[in-house]
Amino acid sequence: MAEHNYDVVVIGGGPGGYVAAIRSAQLEQKTAIIERDKLGGICLNWGCIPTKALLKNAEIYHQFQRAKEWGISYENLKVDWAKVIKRSRDVSSRLNKGVEYLMKKNEIASISGTARLLDRHTIAVTGADGKETRVTATKICIATGARPRPLPGIAYDKKRIISYFEAMVLPEVPKTFVMIGGGPIGLEFAYFYNTFGSKVTVIEMMPQILPLEDAEVAAELKKSLTAQGIEILTDAKVASAEVGANGVTLKVQQGDKTKTIEAEVALLAAGVQGNVENLGLEQVGVTIERGFIKVDNRCRTSVDNLYAIGDVIGPPMLAHVASAEGIVAAEAMAGHEGPPMSYDNIPSCTYTQPQVASVGLTEAKAKERGPVKVGRFPFRALGKALAINEKEGFVKLVFDAKHGELLGAHLIGSEATEMIAELGIARALETTNLELHRTIHAHPTLAEAVMEAAGDAFGECIHQ
Repeated sequence: MAEHNYDVVVIGGGPGGYVAAIRSAQLEQKTAIIERDKLGGICLNWGCIPTKALLKNAEIYHQFQRAKEWGISYENLKVDWAKVIKRSRDVSSRLNKGVEYLMKKNEIASISGTARLLDRHTIAVTGADGKETRVTATKICIATGARPRPLPGIAYDKKRIISYFEAMVLPEVPKTFVMIGGGPIGLEFAYFYNTFGSKVTVIEMMPQILPLEDAEVAAELKKSLTAQGIEILTDAKVASAEVGANGVTLKVQQGDKTKTIEAEVALLAAGVQGNVENLGLEQVGVTIERGFIKVDNRCRTSVDNLYAIGDVIGPPMLAHVASAEGIVAAEAMAGHEGPPMSYDNIPSCTYTQPQVASVGLTEAKAKERGPVKVGRFPFRALGKALAINEKEGFVKLVFDAKHGELLGAHLIGSEATEMIAELGIARALETTNLELHRTIHAHPTLAEAVMEAAGDAFGECIHQ
């Protein structure tokens, strides 16, 4: 068996792993990356990117459905479903090749196969042909991600009870579709399939959809999705799921009532679990808690030369978090330790229409710390929103009442996921309401709602 020696080996080529490898190479570390499937990981190949391609298709089709509002008429509108799916897969394929190029550009060795730790410096890599290669490294970064988590008594069969993998490549649009889980994944697919004609039901066990978002925003999204024709059940739990020849039958408990729901397909989107099995972690002494690798704020595990990043270390399970962790880990592995990982300014986005985006504390969490001032501004009061016919939603900003520091930002509207970056920077710079309100925002733009909401919190809003 051939022997290879590296300063850094990264196990897993997702948005955390490949970023960690690139940053390691930039720091003049001899670097290799091991990936058993395609570079880019779940995010690029089966998650963030292809789903957004699908959602853009839905957004465009939805605009056709609203064409009369624009003074446009047409005849015989058709959807080529196969091309809708193919466009999504083509986008992923193109970006996968882009990551491959970045590996070559940065002189990173790309090794295909399944990795397993033999000791704290040695990795056995089994290729698709069954042959094993051993790789040695001074530092090793584990970035193996996570996978959909089944619920007790509800097993995936990949036909009637499916995960997001199957949801992205269904051969046709189901007439009836149930989403088990009202988080971002469940709601994005609910919006997508509802737009293309499915009768969709969302089942969420918590009191609100998007349980981690501000309650006011979650309520607004529920109102909007319901108006679009999606049935949403909150405080509801799936007691059982029975698969038949033509669909699945769910028994749903909501309070003291039991409801039977039948659908052609059910998407189980109720969480994920870390890919920690069969890596040899236990034999080298890596601590695992509740199914995820335990790390410190520089992504170091309990073994001093082993690091871990991304979904395999637990929430928040977001691609941009994994990438940030990859940079922190790479710098720590190279002995160039920059700022440690911090999780108090992480943007969260849901790409339904209207979109939802947030950063920082919800109003409820902020109030636990002390008095707050809250500013709101509806998009319907903006000239730009009226001009582009996107009047739904609002900007909500939460400030410390004493000093005016921005504590949290919560947006729901057409371009919320693009607008949130301004507020993330504002929080990083400890910006106050006065600075936000007095920063001149271009007119006409949707971003003017941020300026107006900042003014509203302290009684200085101009346009409402």
